[in-house]
Amino acid sequence: MLAAMDEVGYRPNSAARALKSGRFRTIGVILVTMSSFGNMRTLDAVATAAAAAGYSITLLPVALPTQGEVAGAVNRLAEQAVDGIVIIMEAHILDRNDVTVPTGLPVVIVDSDAGARYTVVDTDQTEGARLATQHLLDLGHQRVWHIAGPESSYSAGRRTASWRQTLAAAGAAVPPVLVGDWNAQSGYEHGVRLAADPAVTAIFASNDQMALGVMRAMHEAGRSVPASCSVVGFDDMSEADAFWPPLTTVHQDFGQVGRLCIEKLLAQIDSPAAVGAGTTIVPTHLVMRASTAPPPRT
Repeated sequence: MLAAMDEVGYRPNSAARALKSGRFRTIGVILVTMSSFGNMRTLDAVATAAAAAGYSITLLPVALPTQGEVAGAVNRLAEQAVDGIVIIMEAHILDRNDVTVPTGLPVVIVDSDAGARYTVVDTDQTEGARLATQHLLDLGHQRVWHIAGPESSYSAGRRTASWRQTLAAAGAAVPPVLVGDWNAQSGYEHGVRLAADPAVTAIFASNDQMALGVMRAMHEAGRSVPASCSVVGFDDMSEADAFWPPLTTVHQDFGQVGRLCIEKLLAQIDSPAAVGAGTTIVPTHLVMRASTAPPPRT
């Protein structure tokens, strides 16, 4: 029978199978920006986990993180016959009580503070930033500067708040926050200004790309990393150990985030009433490499 099917080029009809089973075996993914390293790693992890579970994904990028854009994306995905939706959105829109996801479909949200109303999966941003900041304090640095991500970003906000709280708990001075845009260029521009101040000996950048920009600025200014200034990043991108020096950074387990998203979404698909709102936190940990050291002796 199988040989005959191959000979005539028979392929199963997915539409007919969907009518019979009530499943389309497709998951919609709404992604606000494709320029963010974290978002792209999360998307890859979600797609990999979906494929392992026998599902394909339909990706729908949206230009702006607004109620109208999100609602429109959800409605378009519903028309394309998906079994559920994963929303990857680092902006604060879904944290607000007056913003809702208009759907009867199962939904899981990544990187949000909306766990009181939706199923959310998030990395432990707070602990990761605390580990990065405390590491620099433990090395003996009296002041730790921070280059934050965009103010609209939920994860950047959590990292900045934790950096500030960690310094305050240690009785250390809290320098002004420097706001970047996740790209290496913004880290470089802030790094140029910081490198000009010899009193700056420790910098925590909110992602690895901005940390890379900081290290370039330090090198150009003739300041050695880490002998003159220590630098810590966040993400542990695959190239982090190829930086010079190899970057000390906070590791995010994007693979676990993707697996949990699909696991929780499929649980909702199987039994919508069995899965309630709430946030699942994926742990982070510090990866110590060669970009950090005690401050220079004066």
